[in-house]
Order: sequence, then structure tokens, then C-alpha cells
Amino acid sequence: MATFIKIYNENPNANQIQKVVKTLQNGGLIIYPTDTVYGLGCDITNTKALEKIAKLKGIKLDKANFSFVCNDLSNLSDYVKQIDSPTFKLLKRALPGPYTFILPGSKNLPKPFKKRKTVGIRIPDNNIARILVETLGNPIVSTSIRDDDDVLEYTTDPELIFEKWKNIVDIVIDGGYGDNYASTIIDLTHSEPEVIREGKGSLDIL
Repeated sequence: MATFIKIYNENPNANQIQKVVKTLQNGGLIIYPTDTVYGLGCDITNTKALEKIAKLKGIKLDKANFSFVCNDLSNLSDYVKQIDSPTFKLLKRALPGPYTFILPGSKNLPKPFKKRKTVGIRIPDNNIARILVETLGNPIVSTSIRDDDDVLEYTTDPELIFEKWKNIVDIVIDGGYGDNYASTIIDLTHSEPEVIREGKGSLDIL
């Protein structure tokens, strides 16, 4: 059964963060808050954990459109091909924030994603998510737990999320009520930015 951990966004407790990070390093799955909906995540370097998430989503890992949740833009060079100056400026303007940017993937992508031409990058405006990534030392691979058939309450109330996921994941973090709008997805791999999904993030950044 999953552990239910309360962590405060304004002042995340270092011991609790450490506990979550250890679980991630051991191949565990966590549900954690972001600046949009709650996310289901694991350590990007742990293939077994990645496979577990793909199985839960009912998709093949190499076909999965998971986001890479980063702490800041310095992680980008590990996973993204060289980007031009206007693209970088757009990222700096928008992040941290409720956006997923699709960018050209580099040759250094983790093994399960080697064949991918693009990656979705997220830097949420949420302390808990960013401190987890910073302490872990590499991105968390993430997918939202939002299910369109579900009562919306499931996606926002951590206690209801715990009820639903307690036998599936290892840790559910209670970081307060979540939002029920997912991130805005913008594809930056072509000459002009293309909005794939309009979500919480405003399009004024473009």
C-alpha cells in the first residue's frame, strides 16, 4: 500500500523529500503535485519503473508521450538538441509555468526513448516538483493522472487520489488541492510554434 505524505509547497520538508527521492531511486512510482494537475512520475533513468507507468497507461513505452519534468533550463542540454535563440527566449519567458514544450530530442536520451525525435519538457511552477527533481539529480518522467471519464474531484483532492491509487503506486504526496486544467502543450520543433493542446498556460507568451 502506498505511503501518503503531506508536503507543503511553500516550505518542503527536506526529510520527506529525501524519502520520496529514495523511493524514486529504488524504481518506485509516485503521484505528486505540479502547477496543473497531479502527475504520476518515476525516475527517468529507471527503465523498469518507466515500463510500469507505460503499462498503467496501456501503451508501449517507446510510443509513450511522457513529459520530462526538469528543475530548470540547465537540464535541457542533456535531452534536447541545440535550440535557437528565439526558442530559448520563449522557454525563459514561459518557464517555470503550466506548459509542456515539445522540442527536438538529442542523442543522449535514455535507452527507452532513443528512437524518439522529440521530447516534451515541463518545468512546473511548483516547489515540491522542482525540489524533487533537483534532489534526485535528473528529470522525473511524468504523465498526468487526469482521466477524462473520471469525476473531476479525483484529479484535485489528494485524499481521493490516494484512495484510487493506493494499491498501484508507492507514494502519494499531498501538496494541497490540484488544478483540473492540464498544461498547455506547444510544439517548437517547426519554424512556427504550434499549439497542440490549450490548457492552463496562457498563449500570450507566443
